[in-house]
Amino acid sequence: MVQSIWEKTAQLPRFEPLRRDTRADVLVIGGGLAGLLCAHELTRAGLRCVVAEAGRICGGTTKNTTAKLTVQHGLIYHKLLRKLGVERTRAYLNASLDALERLRALCQDIPCSFEEKPNFVYSLDRPGELELELAALDKLGCPAALVKELPLPFPVAGAVRFDRQAQFHPLKFAAAIAQGLPIFEHTRVLEVETGRAITPHGTIQADHIVVATHFPFLNKFGAYWLKLYQSRSYVLALKDGPDLGGMYVDASGEGLSFRNYDGLLLLGGGGHRTGRKGGWSVPEDFARSHYPEAKPVCRWAAQDCMTLDGAPYVGPYSPRTPGLYAVTGFNKWGITWSMAAATLTADLILGRDNPCQRALAPSRSILRPQLAVNAGESVWNLLTPTRPRCPHMGCALKYNPQEHSWDCPCHGSRFAEDGGLLDGPATGGLDHSRASAPK
Repeated sequence: MVQSIWEKTAQLPRFEPLRRDTRADVLVIGGGLAGLLCAHELTRAGLRCVVAEAGRICGGTTKNTTAKLTVQHGLIYHKLLRKLGVERTRAYLNASLDALERLRALCQDIPCSFEEKPNFVYSLDRPGELELELAALDKLGCPAALVKELPLPFPVAGAVRFDRQAQFHPLKFAAAIAQGLPIFEHTRVLEVETGRAITPHGTIQADHIVVATHFPFLNKFGAYWLKLYQSRSYVLALKDGPDLGGMYVDASGEGLSFRNYDGLLLLGGGGHRTGRKGGWSVPEDFARSHYPEAKPVCRWAAQDCMTLDGAPYVGPYSPRTPGLYAVTGFNKWGITWSMAAATLTADLILGRDNPCQRALAPSRSILRPQLAVNAGESVWNLLTPTRPRCPHMGCALKYNPQEHSWDCPCHGSRFAEDGGLLDGPATGGLDHSRASAPK
């Protein structure tokens, strides 16, 4: 069964759908962890904030995370220095550090299996890249260490180690954060206009609207369809695997990740752009080869929004949409960035200065190499004359035999074999007659 260990071991509160018109200072569209934390921060600041969730809270990316709380997002800081400069890279780092401390403080009062752990980003064959990262961190004033050996079943060129990072149970944490918030589940926002959002059974008026739907669903503004793509990765929870004493991730972004939870080894890998080939075969084959005594108890897949330059998009949705904000593009580090994005969004709405504002502005330059890749993928799949087509922007869908779904290689929407919507940015499903599995 495809189900995360978090779903199996937590119960989320339930909320009624919206059935009448309502009014708020702030509307947050999307009830994942980012949306809940935005509402939590704004409510603490004294604003009336409501959350509209199309399905169940945390029913998308949040329930499928590996739940690492870390400022170490791969070997990213030497790359950000090159792309964004010292000031904006330091703002990115400081926002991550602040988010980690805020989450640490919140978890003191929430039973969510919070544990401090060291985090390691390892490289199989590029010691030079490790040295570049350490030099960048030294320039930014952030302590880190180079280690040469790890308790992993293969040799490494080395790893960059950060101490006092953490891990937790994301759904137990989210359940506590959601308590007391005005949340409407099964309330899909159909249309957003200036100062209001329209749902099937009521209109929500708000001075500010935050779109925290993982991939922004409003296509008319912001060009997110060009600035983002989605990536899938796969996780196994293994019983009788070793306790590795920390959290580990491959610097290449295409290798394996490791961490333990409640006696289980969480083994991740097999990442690929949504709509291309992939699945659980990479972690499964590795487990059979290196941990033959370990037995899978569950498996799941995560989907992440990837930006052009490695930094999230948090801020005004576009220069032409006053009062409308975007929260997206966490590049596989959604736990830390959910908190950082909530802090920045609250500061923007309340008129407070935040040093991360320029670094994460969605309107920043899009002139990055990834832009050409995204544009080429869209053009190719728009011109591919096959069915079914994605209702989001018309791209040809690809069948995913491992997950029995139809996936969009342009923007990452996914659909079940019966046509039901699995992942956005599409807002509706497919005609069942065109969504059946290929023979």
